[in-house]
Amino acid sequence: MSLSILLLTFTLILLAYQLYQKLRFRLPPGPRPWPVVGNLYDIKPVRFRCFYEWAQTYGPIISVWIGSTLNVVVSNTELAKEVLKEHDQQLADRHRSRSAAKFSRDGQDLIWADYGPHYVKVRKVCTLELFSPKRIEALRPIREDEVTAMVESIYKDCTNPGNLGKSLLVKKYLGAVAFNNITRLAFGKRFENSEGIIDEQGLEFKAIVANGLKLGASLAMAEHIPWLRWMFPLDEEAFAKHGARRDRLTRAIMEEHTLARQKSGATKQHFFDALLTLQEKYDLSEDTIIGLLWDMITAGMDTTAISVEWGMAELIKNPRVQQKAQEELDRVIGYERVMTEQDFSNLPYLMSVAKESLRLHPPTPLMLPHRANANVKIGGYDIPKGSNVHVNVWAVARDSAVWKNPSEFRPERFLEDDVDMKGHDFRLLPFGAGRRVCPGAQLGINLVASMLGHLLHHFHWDPPSGMTAEEIDMGESPGLVTYMRTSLQAVPTPRLPAELYERMAVDM
Repeated sequence: MSLSILLLTFTLILLAYQLYQKLRFRLPPGPRPWPVVGNLYDIKPVRFRCFYEWAQTYGPIISVWIGSTLNVVVSNTELAKEVLKEHDQQLADRHRSRSAAKFSRDGQDLIWADYGPHYVKVRKVCTLELFSPKRIEALRPIREDEVTAMVESIYKDCTNPGNLGKSLLVKKYLGAVAFNNITRLAFGKRFENSEGIIDEQGLEFKAIVANGLKLGASLAMAEHIPWLRWMFPLDEEAFAKHGARRDRLTRAIMEEHTLARQKSGATKQHFFDALLTLQEKYDLSEDTIIGLLWDMITAGMDTTAISVEWGMAELIKNPRVQQKAQEELDRVIGYERVMTEQDFSNLPYLMSVAKESLRLHPPTPLMLPHRANANVKIGGYDIPKGSNVHVNVWAVARDSAVWKNPSEFRPERFLEDDVDMKGHDFRLLPFGAGRRVCPGAQLGINLVASMLGHLLHHFHWDPPSGMTAEEIDMGESPGLVTYMRTSLQAVPTPRLPAELYERMAVDM
């Protein structure tokens, strides 16, 4: 009986609070919320599509109540500019779920830190030190090593007598590049040998990543209704064990680096060594160093593979584009060498293919929420302090007011109109914009373009036998990042001399 009274009391308080908000503020329109749960049960699994559909009914700025928290979603270029430029400072904080708070040591990293002195400091470390043009260029041999390892692996599998003409699971090869590249950039270690066997530290690394995803997902329902959290207590022990396990692996690698540096007297270019040498200069705590490293892993591991898989699906569905990109590669690179990142400036169509892939399929279609640290007006509506604001990047890239035939995969649009995608042009925002723009945007662009270029130069790609290009499933899986709902299967046919399929291995 007392529980029923308690729930009724909470419901009345929530209804009163929502009524107060509506009377005090002119909130954006949106679907009618239910008591306690808000619109939680109305939201379809693929959220960015659901919010896009609601925007067709209620307009480009909408209110969505997730439990008792007001979430404002904007879906066009003009409103994205208001959020990320004109009112950027008032909307630069982060909403941290309980799991995000635990993983980030309550915002001691970059991704989950509120805007303030700590954020400004670690952002400066990322912009001036970790992702500087000089360091990105210095780490280029690692990226080219991993991309050529991918090409070699695909070539071995598709020319194996037992596999001739058979389709391959594209994600498997892209995932290996993303995994090996990010661990080498972050830790200076390749956990996987040339036979594809992962060592003990690599297995532990993968297990930690998987466990983190599992722990984060376990809290989904309780996060949205603060008054009911006492019914869904945080598993403090599980999070503590996960944090200790993550720190143990990171410190073990940290010790290896320190010993190697003391022995050789040289500092390597990857992020771990860089952070250790910058620790004193920027007064970085160990928690911040570990948090930054895992931010890079979280942000960089899946997103690159996702972007390239979508790009390849579009190229198979659009053979005209595939052929045009290959003609450019053959003309510029030829048949006697392989492409490198230094060729990008001479490959405008390839770079346009990468851009168009990121436009239609941004890996994080709903930016991580920005939390209002003050009352602010967007699009003429009130956004109360404490609200979450989301930019639907997927919808912005399909805004018919600024894009001609927005759902068509047509890279030529970027030859006709040079659109920046690193946060300066609010029509295209795969890496965000403003104070919280992704500092590793250039690194991501380079890797996506390199992977697409090598896949197209080395192979011609067709749908599996018995399937037409139109039958490729272009639906998305639910989640923070947009995996393809059905992983892409495709048939590669080599198109270069056999000696150009060997990995260009480097040790650094």
